[in-house]
Amino acid sequence: MSHRRPWLRRLRQWAFYAFLAVVAYLLVRYARSVDWAEVWKALAAYDTATLCAAVALTLVSYLLYSCFDLGARHYAHHALPTPRVMAISAVSYAFSLNLGAVVGGAGFRYRLYSHAGLGIGTIGRIVAFTVSTNWVGYLALAGALFVAGQVKAPPQWGLSGHGLPWIGAAMLVAVVVYGVACHRMHGRMFHVRGHHFRLPSLPLAALQLVLAASNWALMGWLVYVLMPAHVGYGAVLGTLLLAAVASAMAHIPAGIGVLEAVFIAMLGYRIDEPTLLAGLLAYRACYYLGPLLLAIGGYAVLEAVARRNPAPARGSVA
Repeated sequence: MSHRRPWLRRLRQWAFYAFLAVVAYLLVRYARSVDWAEVWKALAAYDTATLCAAVALTLVSYLLYSCFDLGARHYAHHALPTPRVMAISAVSYAFSLNLGAVVGGAGFRYRLYSHAGLGIGTIGRIVAFTVSTNWVGYLALAGALFVAGQVKAPPQWGLSGHGLPWIGAAMLVAVVVYGVACHRMHGRMFHVRGHHFRLPSLPLAALQLVLAASNWALMGWLVYVLMPAHVGYGAVLGTLLLAAVASAMAHIPAGIGVLEAVFIAMLGYRIDEPTLLAGLLAYRACYYLGPLLLAIGGYAVLEAVARRNPAPARGSVA
């Protein structure tokens, strides 16, 4: 069966390229139907206070996300200084949002941490910790929103939405199971594809939940301040969480088109299309493009520091 694997791999690659081509065609087709003059008018209507609030929320969110790697430092047992750890985290986050988790979140962390002298095993544990942190917080927050009935299907879908609380309950159960596992099996070593991992302690798992749930809540607040006042925070946050999963499943860099499609499907009956698209464009500018430009400069600085002060490779502690 091994001789078929290269063909299967190539088939998956071509299927992915075909999927991207279809998505690109649909995006272009949709873009040609949008009244962009009205979108630009809605963008120009934002006042200074709203834009300043959006920028401030972006800065706080990135600062909070950089704490993921500080928790990972404790988990992976390395001793890099706090400013460098937070810089690597923020740069990797910006690239992850715009280029995808594999290239940005993992690839840039491996490069920057290896230049700082960390071994591949330690870096692997850092990546695993930050990824699990993000999704543990996601499950907790999304589960709570679903159980509370904050996320509702649009009326034109003809769905009651009675199943969402059960889905939310399952998410919360998964978080509880993770916490119990961290309490009962902390210190037990797991082996995955040559890498060695262990579950964090229960206090560290609780920190993961608080950090990630707070960060997702901040992201939702950012989108909320860019939307019309009559749309509730819970509806905006719930839609953003749904869009995040859809973007992760589609594997499209920056979730281009996916984010917009989910928001239009979920909130298009409550917000006119130009206003909704204007809010999402402003969100992308604040949370994606602006930080990406800063991250490019930050990455250049980190590379220059690594070249001037090459660090010896350090061992990892299991």
